[in-house]
Parts: sequence; structure tokens; C-alpha cells
Amino acid sequence: MAVGKSAVGRKLARRLKRRFVDLDKAIEKCEGSKVREIFERKGESYFRQLEMQALAQVLRDDGQVIATGGGVVLHENNLRLLQERSLIVCLTADVNAIVRRAGSANRRPLLMTADKAQRINELLKQRKQYYAKAHIEIDTSELTVDEVVGKILALAGSAQ
Repeated sequence: MAVGKSAVGRKLARRLKRRFVDLDKAIEKCEGSKVREIFERKGESYFRQLEMQALAQVLRDDGQVIATGGGVVLHENNLRLLQERSLIVCLTADVNAIVRRAGSANRRPLLMTADKAQRINELLKQRKQYYAKAHIEIDTSELTVDEVVGKILALAGSAQ
């Protein structure tokens, strides 16, 4: 979270003249609720089921740029689908950058805690093995959106 997935995804899609899909926004549209509200009312497990369904639906189409939530890869089926049907780009950032970008975090259900840095460290540690399965990894801590898009475009050719 807060590594630039949506901003980078939108700009990359424009550069490639492709459709952009923000998976969280697609889920919100289907549910008629914000991700934060889904977490609050029905829990993370329910949200992860919605996420799995939305991802399978979105991946039926080709030629798009998809921004997923950072937890999407925690489910084996999601990771398998992404590996089979897409080029996975993992955007990362150092903990301080994530804390700074996340702001008050009132829209981020997994950061509703007093010590946001500690929680981010926990999440990164839990997810590290899954994120390592990406085709490309880019640290966005000190990069602009345009620089990240440029790196993706440069690396994507060599990753395929």
C-alpha cells in the first residue's frame, strides 16, 4: 500500500493506450461500499473472497493494466492466475515512505493501528515471499510516477 500502484497504473495504461483497472475500485463498485467499509462490516476474509472473484473476472480480458491491492497475492489461486495471465510488477517502498504516503491511514483498514511503521513492517515480512514471485520489482521510494513508468517500460521488454 502507498507505493504508487494506482497512480503508476493509470499513467502506464495511458502510455500504452490500454484500459486501466483498479481492482479495489472494481470491488467497491460491485459492493456499493468502500474497501474500508467492507473490512469493517464483513471482515478481511470476506473482502479477500470478493478480491479473488474480481481478479478472475478482470483477468478474462487481455491488454489492460491492473492495479491490485498488496494482499491479492496471499491467495495461491490469485498468484497463479496473475503469473499465467500477466506480467507482475511489484512496486515497493521503504517503510518511512509508505508511512508518509499513507497519511492518516483512515482509508487503509490494515493500518488502523497506533504504530503504523510496525504494522507495515509486519505486512511486508508476511508478504515478502509472495512479492518475490513478481517478474519485475521496483522501489518507488525516491522516484516520481513518471520515473516508475519509465522503469517499467524499460524492464518489461527484458522480462518477457
